[in-house]
Amino acid sequence: MLACEGALAGKYPVLLGATMGLAVMAAAGCATIWTKSALAGVQPLPGRMVTTVLGRIVDRQVQPAHERVRLVLDARIDGVDRAARVRINLLQKLDAPDYREGAVIRVKARLMPPAGPMLPGAYDFARTAWFRGWAATGSALGRPTLVKSSRGGGTMRALQHALSRHVRAHLGGTPGAIAAAFASGDRGGIRKADEDAMRDAGLTHLLSISGLHVSAVIAAAYFLTVRLLALWPALALRVRLPLVAAGAGAVTGIFYTLLTGAQVPTVRSCIGAVLVLGALALGRDPLSMRLVAAAALFVMAFWPEAVAGPSFQLSFAAVIAIVALHSSAPMKAFAAPREEGPVRRLARGAAVLLATGVVIELVLMPIGLFHFHRAGVYGALANVIAIPLTTFVSMPLIAVALVLDLAHIGAPVWWLAGQSLDLLIAIARFTASRPGAVTLMPAMGGAAFALFVGGGLWLALWSGRVRLAGLVPIGLGVAGLAFVKPPDVLVTGDGRNVAIAGAGHDLFILREGRSSYTRDNLKEMAGRAGEPAPVAGSPGARCSPDFCSVTIRRGGRNWHLLMARSRYRVDALALAAACERADIVIADRWLPSSCRPRWIKADRRFLERAGGLSIDLESRRVTSVASQQGRHGWERLGGQRTYIKRPTTRPAPTATDVKPASANVP
Repeated sequence: MLACEGALAGKYPVLLGATMGLAVMAAAGCATIWTKSALAGVQPLPGRMVTTVLGRIVDRQVQPAHERVRLVLDARIDGVDRAARVRINLLQKLDAPDYREGAVIRVKARLMPPAGPMLPGAYDFARTAWFRGWAATGSALGRPTLVKSSRGGGTMRALQHALSRHVRAHLGGTPGAIAAAFASGDRGGIRKADEDAMRDAGLTHLLSISGLHVSAVIAAAYFLTVRLLALWPALALRVRLPLVAAGAGAVTGIFYTLLTGAQVPTVRSCIGAVLVLGALALGRDPLSMRLVAAAALFVMAFWPEAVAGPSFQLSFAAVIAIVALHSSAPMKAFAAPREEGPVRRLARGAAVLLATGVVIELVLMPIGLFHFHRAGVYGALANVIAIPLTTFVSMPLIAVALVLDLAHIGAPVWWLAGQSLDLLIAIARFTASRPGAVTLMPAMGGAAFALFVGGGLWLALWSGRVRLAGLVPIGLGVAGLAFVKPPDVLVTGDGRNVAIAGAGHDLFILREGRSSYTRDNLKEMAGRAGEPAPVAGSPGARCSPDFCSVTIRRGGRNWHLLMARSRYRVDALALAAACERADIVIADRWLPSSCRPRWIKADRRFLERAGGLSIDLESRRVTSVASQQGRHGWERLGGQRTYIKRPTTRPAPTATDVKPASANVP
């Protein structure tokens, strides 16, 4: 082996060094994430409970759009023999000014362990809660009792809340909520409909404090410092003003990052901006991949779990795309300064901005499809107007209004800021409402996503013609998307919610609950945009109050599903006969052993082991949540495997095969 290493080092020293470097970095990455998991993670509560919680508030988020306040408590829980950190939703009408960070409260609450993915490929809240140290989430069942008031009041979080309230007091509705998000990072007041419009228009990044906002704040601080100090000739002749301005910009950026909550995208942007200031002060090129690598290394060292999340991937992918594009020879040649009139200069700048937006949209689309199963199409066009509007109009107006409010004369500027934000919302709504504005597709496989990531990194990190080789894996990934088809049947982990893909873009669900979260998850995983219809109205369906029988034709044969709608007792013989004639039986309760369908018996006992299901009838493939989990602390189903036999062929059941035994209803 040593001889092989010596030969490799002699012929290909760069390859050997790169291989060893990758191995060391992979080992360091694994050690970092395991260490963070061991330090931050806590075991969740064993199950649901209604109990009394006594705890100190460590975080408070006001969400007027949802009429609630979210409190994170370091708490003692009745019936639990250990301290735990929990997140509790409190109705806004039950809130009080005394419930702020540092206060101790007692409240009766309904608690549950953090939920894992509802369906295969869906959002894993349990992982997020694990790294935040939350053992449970829940809702308050009444007004909390204040046990001890908070002595704090000058904390950064208190300043953030005060600033958010001040902004919303001067601007109402969604403009006020967006202005509060720009000023303090508080997005709790933005209505869901407007947030969805911003997302579908490709403008969500404007609501999250990231590179655009941090760069604008630091640039403003830099520009103002240089201009104001330049008015003092004696100082300008003796001090290097760009260096002083860089320091002022760095301090301003760090303060703004802390004020807005120091989220991962904000921290990444702040680090990158500070490095740019340092490069400018030293006379170095500020736009380089080394800057991106330094920021990524810092984030991964302290928040390694962020790498698997969409926020890290979207923000760094966008920055890498910008650096790679503007470092390329064609873009440098096109954007280089030259002698030309103002109209041509403005047109050239608009073309550069449009090209940057198109490249960013193309880079972010696979990430959006992988995590959210949707991606905006017209985002590049919307951003050409929205980014300058936000950077040069809305944010400066908000800053000026806040300064003028010190003298109580900011009302006219607040009105102007509101008009600019109304225009931003109108752009989002118009773009999102265009036909084909959103691309929807079922869950993308990990292999296709890896092809996109690998090809994109190759394009970004290499230079010259060799970088074009990155188009090969990207092309394979695009080709793979053509073969992605939506699942025929989706079953949530509790067995209560079932979605069946019909012909065309139809989607039928078993229960029409009040929860939009469940309905949205079913629509996203099925790649359907329209509102789902009841199963009872689907072709081939026959329903009684207790069961629904549905016949679906896939792969040249009929598939027969039997789904429970109630928990009333039914005749055991009738149920056994119906199960025998069904391919798949789904129920949110335990079914007797006499119920033996031809293929899958997804009752409560089965789903507790397997979790949610995604079923492809044509390929006869079943994917469960458990099959996608490992043995991490937050994965309650990890390591469990459920073996499913191949389906056979028998006659179909009907809804009338199962009749409620009304006399025996408990």
